[in-house]
Amino acid sequence: MKYVLVSGGVVSGVGKGIIASSAGLLLKTIGLKAIKIDPYINVDAGTMNPKEHGECFVLKDGGETDLDLGNYERYLGLDLTRDNNITTGKIYKHVIEKERRGDYLGRTVQVVPHVTTAIIEHIERVSRISVDKTGSEPDVCIDSKGGTVGDIESMPFVEALTQLRHKAGKDNFINIHVSYIPIVNGEQKTKPTQHAVKSIRSAGLIPDLIACRCERPLERVTMDKIAQSCQVEVEQVVAVRDMPTIYQVPILLEQQGLLGLLRRSLVLNNVAPTPVLVTKGAEIWKKWNAIIPQEHSEKIDIALVGKYVELPDAYLSVTKSLEHSAMRCGRKLNLTWVDSEQLEDKTQKTDPVAFYKAWHEVSTSAGIIVPGGFGARGTEGMIKAAQWARERKTPYLGICLGMQIAVIEYARHICGKKDATSEEFDAQAEHHAIIFMPEGSKEHMGGTMRLGSRATHFQPGSEYSKLRALYGEVTTIEERHRHRYEVNPDFVEELEKAGLTFIGKDDSGNRMEIFELKDHPWFVGVQYHPEYLSRVLDPSRPYLGFIAAASGCLDRITKEALKEKTLVVNGVIGDSRF
Repeated sequence: MKYVLVSGGVVSGVGKGIIASSAGLLLKTIGLKAIKIDPYINVDAGTMNPKEHGECFVLKDGGETDLDLGNYERYLGLDLTRDNNITTGKIYKHVIEKERRGDYLGRTVQVVPHVTTAIIEHIERVSRISVDKTGSEPDVCIDSKGGTVGDIESMPFVEALTQLRHKAGKDNFINIHVSYIPIVNGEQKTKPTQHAVKSIRSAGLIPDLIACRCERPLERVTMDKIAQSCQVEVEQVVAVRDMPTIYQVPILLEQQGLLGLLRRSLVLNNVAPTPVLVTKGAEIWKKWNAIIPQEHSEKIDIALVGKYVELPDAYLSVTKSLEHSAMRCGRKLNLTWVDSEQLEDKTQKTDPVAFYKAWHEVSTSAGIIVPGGFGARGTEGMIKAAQWARERKTPYLGICLGMQIAVIEYARHICGKKDATSEEFDAQAEHHAIIFMPEGSKEHMGGTMRLGSRATHFQPGSEYSKLRALYGEVTTIEERHRHRYEVNPDFVEELEKAGLTFIGKDDSGNRMEIFELKDHPWFVGVQYHPEYLSRVLDPSRPYLGFIAAASGCLDRITKEALKEKTLVVNGVIGDSRF
């Protein structure tokens, strides 16, 4: 097994995940495996506040991870598992359970060797599991170590990775160290990088490549200074400057010879990929280079109405899905973040400027999206946004909570149930259009939601559906879920008689998965999270339809989607999930 470790220094959030994903994309023709290592104590990311840590990304098997694994899947088209995410909490839980069973035979359990050995064994085991349709063992494992070298909580991982490097042997392990180059008074400063490299060397890890994050291209004198002070050759220093989109980073790294450096350092010429993988990888790279560098002059204005808008990373997969779809439609995404609380009437009394500004953004947008979330805060503002979109024929997409919000709005204003709400918002209300799922748990938070990939079946009479056409007129789709509440089955008949049609249901036929309003350019709600399956070159269909409708090109995009479905049936496109 070949290992590529991506570590970080100077500051966190410097772009390790993007660089790891970009390296993986460049190695796509020979297969790879990605593992994300995070030094937080949580067992997974399911209970983390999105305003603090960003979104929680859900994997196919229901694993709740942080947003970096979403980047890996979007770039590489892989289906990772919960085992791909290693946390301090997960490792310590494993070690403590072994100690309680008596597996250590009375020995004193310590960080070294017991915790570090558990980390190494986990990486080695997971790195050999197939993550694509070939079913074969990967050739390269990419480990991205979260946090910054020097953090107290990350030291067991650093020690374990140092041991893994020695165990893997020469030509089988490479460390890409990502560092930040600040600009002070117009001068690029290398001292923070020098200290970061010194710190990681003292911990036992030796950087083989130094990826320098910077706002502008690195000057030659800066690269020479880094190479000299960090004991690497100049060609081992790559500059990762700010780009118009993160999708251009793989192209930037390829132009600086990163793939050649990886091939030489890991002796990848001895790895013989199959002709099918070589051809497939070449086609992906050709398409990537044809689509990503394009600059679209025509903008599409979208309003995202949510409750975590202070930290855009809380909706990272949503944002990326909108970007993928905008590129496909030949548009430049202009996304406006609207705090849903600012849309509520009470805000007019306290902050009229914010109230009118928020409503200006909503009323002038070409499309409105309400993503997922938890709790009652800001939901009345979301309901008002959904009502605006429905009445003004503005394209609307409701994701998870956003679907429930639209159902509540319809029950109130079309079905006449003025106090209709969700059990989550008001447990004592008379009319619950949204209820807690019977199989859910109110006592335990972590991992108790409806999670992971589930089937949704299009219902008889859904042949008119705009969304189903984008899926290629299939009868069943697989999408990922993360929710505790659902549409009240007792309300469905009344809602459908009033015109809100539930065109997609679960295996039992009792759980509503998709609704669509017929006489509307695009008024769609989905209980699942389609953003988790959106890929750079293969946008999520609900998002694609939403952006296409807002851009006025839905008919063209639908015809293209149906054509792609025909190609898949004929065996021409083998990489599509449809």
